[in-house]
Amino acid sequence: MTEPYLARLARRTAEAGTVLCVGIDPTEAMLPDGWPTGLPGIERFARLVVEAAAPYAAAIKPNLAFFEAWGSAGAAALERVVAATPSGVLVIADAKRGDVETTVARQAVALYDALGADAVTVSPYLGLGALGAFLEREGRFAYVLCRTSNPGAGELQDLVVAADAATGAPAEPLHRRVARRVADAGLGDRAGLVVGATAPAELAAIRDLVPGLAFLVPGVGAQGGDAAAALAAGRAVAGPAGAGIGGGLLVNVSRGIAGAAAGPDPGTAGGGPAERIAAAARRWSSTLAVLS
Repeated sequence: MTEPYLARLARRTAEAGTVLCVGIDPTEAMLPDGWPTGLPGIERFARLVVEAAAPYAAAIKPNLAFFEAWGSAGAAALERVVAATPSGVLVIADAKRGDVETTVARQAVALYDALGADAVTVSPYLGLGALGAFLEREGRFAYVLCRTSNPGAGELQDLVVAADAATGAPAEPLHRRVARRVADAGLGDRAGLVVGATAPAELAAIRDLVPGLAFLVPGVGAQGGDAAAALAAGRAVAGPAGAGIGGGLLVNVSRGIAGAAAGPDPGTAGGGPAERIAAAARRWSSTLAVLS
């Protein structure tokens, strides 16, 4: 796979007309009535979400923990879910990986080669140099955690770090330093940022700081993030991410789509789980529509 990730993302965004990314985070509590329990039900439900929602999305984002919790059988189920993803729809492995270089090298093989992910979420805590195996792979992409969507994100991510005389960076919140380092490293064609929609002011400020980086924006839907703010500030306006339709932006919705499976029994006016998931995906696809 040698075509740049951002080029493939721009093409799929144009085809689907949206920057919607569908999160695949299946739990037993989501399973429709009458479905098998345990991993068989989880895999069947995950594949249903992919089948019903992917036609209206630019990407899907399976969260590995929801499969890894089932051991080796869960890992195999995840591989089958990824393999069932329609052609052209990008797959982002929500793994939040990052470690010393030798470990990251094996993580990259596991996620890019064995799983077949187009992109992966990574942690910058050990420094960008430790992420080389994720950042150097041609045709793949890494989304670096910057300002996440969880309620406690600011505990560390908003801490102010000292000015750096060597780079000219001012004293600033840690999340801004992460964004600055990714941009300054010239990684715009290989790396972007995870910036939550639940922090719209920080999202806008990070975009002003790094106009050329692609953003993956979680937190819209059940977490209450601002979709309009994500669209307004999320798209890149420079660099390779800003060159294509959608500006390299992806906005993730998980429970807001998968949660629609709960509802009337099949055959009633509300349709079955697949119809309800597809309807929710269409609504979010329209909400997150892009024309340029």
